[in-house]
Amino acid sequence: MILLCGIPSETPLAMVREQLNRLNVPYVMFNQRKFASTEMDFEISRGRVTGEIQLENRSYRLEDFCGVYTRLMDDRLLPELKDEPANSPKRYYCRALHDTLIHWFEVAPTRVVNRTVPMGSNFSKPYQSQLIREQGFAVPETLITNDPDFVREFLKQHKRVIYKSISGIRSIVQTLEEGDLKRLDAIRWCPTQFQQFVEGTNVRVHTVDTKVFATAVSTDTTDYRYAYRQGGETELKAIELPDELASRCIGLSRALGLVFAGIDLKITPDEQVFCFEVNPCPAFSYYEANTGQPIARALVGYLAGTG
Repeated sequence: MILLCGIPSETPLAMVREQLNRLNVPYVMFNQRKFASTEMDFEISRGRVTGEIQLENRSYRLEDFCGVYTRLMDDRLLPELKDEPANSPKRYYCRALHDTLIHWFEVAPTRVVNRTVPMGSNFSKPYQSQLIREQGFAVPETLITNDPDFVREFLKQHKRVIYKSISGIRSIVQTLEEGDLKRLDAIRWCPTQFQQFVEGTNVRVHTVDTKVFATAVSTDTTDYRYAYRQGGETELKAIELPDELASRCIGLSRALGLVFAGIDLKITPDEQVFCFEVNPCPAFSYYEANTGQPIARALVGYLAGTG
């Protein structure tokens, strides 16, 4: 049996549920919005992890789950807690339940996509970049600073520069323009990451255990994820990676401790491969919906232990 964790209507989870239903794979859903009616406990005794989770007034043994797919949102932001004070019993119970679930992810002797600790590399882009470089990928020349003069010198050196957040919180990648230079003093209170702009083709690679799904992205904007917002267009196309590059992507995911990853590459006209970052909880649905790649099916196969 598979355990799904998150908000059922969220598209990646919905796609996985659709595949589970299509393949007749049994599963249950922990709907975060129904945390108040959920109970869970586990223990570790003589090296064995046992426990129970109660969902919708029915109990399930944790040791009966062969796979777990989790896309938990920040429980502090759940709509059910909107009007609750910071120290309310309801908030305390919700946090305690999620803590129990997350700790179980780390020790459960089952397939978990993905465990919490390996996902931590995404909380610091500079740290993750070091791990990416260790796996043989090129990383764009990078400056992390709160000094406007350093930024001006970096721009003079590289001519075209982009900037983005250094945290794990998703940010829109922007090209550094003349208008940005006029408000550059603002970074004195917020260290920011600047990188040389790399010409080439954007490629998003999803790895699921040993399977690789690559998508070439053509766009006329800096950040194709926000092309519509930026008034541009984007075209996605499924492609096959050379065997050596595909193996490197699998190796990178494994080095980060990830079963499932979204790897952002750019391949230059002279075939040099740059890696920008690795997403440990990728919203793959956008790519599958536009290319037809069976990413959700591969996830289900891994979780169920069938391929």
